[in-house]
Amino acid sequence: MPNIVRVAPEIYLTNQILESVVELACLDLEGVLVPEIWISFAEKTGIEELKATTRDIPDYDVLMKQRLSILNQHKLGLKEIQQVIDTLAPMDGALEFVDWLRERFQVVILSDTFYEFAQPLMRQLRWPTLFCHRLEVAEDGKIVDYKLRQKDPKRASIKAFHSLNYRCIAAGDSYNDTTMLSEAEAGILFKAPQKVIDEFPQFPSVTTFDDLKKQFIAASNRKLEL
Repeated sequence: MPNIVRVAPEIYLTNQILESVVELACLDLEGVLVPEIWISFAEKTGIEELKATTRDIPDYDVLMKQRLSILNQHKLGLKEIQQVIDTLAPMDGALEFVDWLRERFQVVILSDTFYEFAQPLMRQLRWPTLFCHRLEVAEDGKIVDYKLRQKDPKRASIKAFHSLNYRCIAAGDSYNDTTMLSEAEAGILFKAPQKVIDEFPQFPSVTTFDDLKKQFIAASNRKLEL
């Protein structure tokens, strides 16, 4: 009788079927492949409060309301943020890493950024699939609100991929990535702050793309090479 392997809640596959399951590489965007947009904008404007990210404030709703309040206070809108984004580039080695993943996995970016921010960065990464959120922007360019794709979207995406019989390996750097890492077959922390590493010791933690490749290889159910 073949061995039975549990790959996700309520999903059980035989070893023979498991070998044929397509594997997804699910990546956070900011802090993993590209610089943190809000930190870059804060440095450009000199507004220190905008440097806060999900590394500092785990509750994304609290964080975004704080950001929108600060933008309103300083009369800054989408145009000013996009001007800063246009100056950003992927982290050193990020494009090569994404290309390396594409040859071995299906690649999906699961991010808490916004489509209104991401296009220039996605172009530089050669258009990987991106799941993120949207902004509500007034005619004068003021950002008036944001719309989450769904509650706990990164984890929900992994659960949805499981329902489609995909096997997921995920990498992220912040508190808002940890439910995604927990839901995936394997979760990896990449360039995470020490407090996140300390709170989630169950996830291996690496700081270079070469080591991240090795973690993906180790987590795969296939025989892969660098």
